[in-house]
Amino acid sequence: MENIDLKDKYLKFFESKGHKIIPSAPIIPENDPTCLFNTAGMQPLVPYLKGEPHPEGTRLADVQKCFRTNDLDAIGDTTHHTFFEMLGNWSLGDYFKKEAIHWSFELLTEHLNIPVERLAVTVFKGNEIVEADHESAEIWKEVGIKEERIAFLGEENNWWPNMEATGPCGPDTEIFYWRSEEPVPEKFNPDDETWVEIWNNVFMQYNHEPDGKFVPLKHKNVDTGLGVERVTTILEGYTDNYKSSVWRDVIAKIEEISGMSYDNEEASRSMRIIADHIRAVVMICGDESGIRPSNTDQGYILRRLIRRIIRYAKKINVDIDSNWEQELAEIIINKYLKYYTELDKNRDIILQVLKDEKIKFNRTLEKGLREFEKAINNLQGTEINKDVAFRLYDTYGFPIELTEELAMEKGLTVDTEGFKQKFAEHQEKSREGSMQKFKGGLASTGEMETKYHTATHLLNAALKKVLGEHVHQKGSNITVERMRFDFSHNAKMTDEEKQKTEDLVNEYIKMAIPVEKLEMPKDEALKLGAEAMFINKYGDIVTVYKIGDVSIELCGGPHVHNTSELGHFKIKKEEASSAGVRRIKAILE
Repeated sequence: MENIDLKDKYLKFFESKGHKIIPSAPIIPENDPTCLFNTAGMQPLVPYLKGEPHPEGTRLADVQKCFRTNDLDAIGDTTHHTFFEMLGNWSLGDYFKKEAIHWSFELLTEHLNIPVERLAVTVFKGNEIVEADHESAEIWKEVGIKEERIAFLGEENNWWPNMEATGPCGPDTEIFYWRSEEPVPEKFNPDDETWVEIWNNVFMQYNHEPDGKFVPLKHKNVDTGLGVERVTTILEGYTDNYKSSVWRDVIAKIEEISGMSYDNEEASRSMRIIADHIRAVVMICGDESGIRPSNTDQGYILRRLIRRIIRYAKKINVDIDSNWEQELAEIIINKYLKYYTELDKNRDIILQVLKDEKIKFNRTLEKGLREFEKAINNLQGTEINKDVAFRLYDTYGFPIELTEELAMEKGLTVDTEGFKQKFAEHQEKSREGSMQKFKGGLASTGEMETKYHTATHLLNAALKKVLGEHVHQKGSNITVERMRFDFSHNAKMTDEEKQKTEDLVNEYIKMAIPVEKLEMPKDEALKLGAEAMFINKYGDIVTVYKIGDVSIELCGGPHVHNTSELGHFKIKKEEASSAGVRRIKAILE
């Protein structure tokens, strides 16, 4: 079964169960300060899981573009990916455990033809605060899962998000598949890694109050996630994701351009890294957010991925000066166009970014090699110290493995333990500095965040008046202390332009304009001139926020009722974000 068939089958199945199919949200979160990237299917739906009505109704299904950086060092094995696709079906206060479990079982056994004897499940075993999820266990028995194949596990396995987090939460039930030609054991042992998790159903039935109590929710939600890559691999009978149809054509092209075989163990890890990263780069560059390589935030991750692609291509003797990266990117673009039309629209940008970064990094790589030679010429003894190793990593993009390889060729060693210590300190500083961006989970939507969110609409409108209609929002990041707003504009703003923009926003605030929430067909909203940061993410029925004659935008986030609630708007800084994108940092006083 091809991976596109899996996506089609899933979406058609849930459409037949009354679900509206919604488009994937962008890979970059919209107005969410908690993450650099959307890391799960639920992330873009947070406002609706918290109770805001979704314009498409209470039953939704989608395939969501996701990206995670926490497994970057694991990329190169047969199962991990940076970019991945997550299938999800959602109930917003509609159906609950019975329907969710019945449908999961029906899809897997009747539509994907997985034998029931290869399936097992886990459910929440309960603790001193919340009772065990016997209800889910009984429903699993009803559909045909034997008692010996049901394991009750603790909160670290079967509770979402975790017992400490406040807000909507609840038990989950995970579905496992026996991935082996060996006979399936009668009793399910969740510690046996031959049992592979393929699907997770989260039942949000409680609200964890700030006082520590777990109170049953009036409107209970279902949030599910099924990973396309992993399930495709299972359905096609492989244990290596990169042998499945998701990757087969990309790996074949890498074999062709390198003249090496994927079966060669020395080459296969490099091939997997190249394949994974080229897809991630295409998806990030092809996103409507306008992310470009830089030294901060998403742009830094993008740059790092491209540099890893080039390093590992060199390891398998790819001619770096040929257009190999363009050929690989074209395969990915054409393969995913059906679901993500923005890839075709941004095709030229994707290819240009890859080419430009390749040229830049080739120069950096040469400088780094010269730095390495200089360091060993000044060496006392036979060990390259941690400071040199870290400088090569931090300044020239050399991973420790590359420094070790170069050292070995010269009969030298590297203080890898010292490097790891420095690297850990560096990571800790980065983590502390960007805690908000990587926190994940349900984003905060308190009073200040709501005010800042509304202020982005006013700022967008003001910038259009001051700078011109070419201005469009490219992203925002909101915390309780401040707002950050990225917009399309090619020149640094003058002091006069900044003052005019600030004055205009404050004028809108003083006008005490009511903020109206409207629902209408997307086409009608666009005819009214509604602005939308990511038009492809919206379904046929959309939520529109109208602020008098000042602003009209498609948006799902929380807003104040009247602009007079915002206080005084103050621009603190205006700077470049990436090519053709400027950034304003502002506060409400």
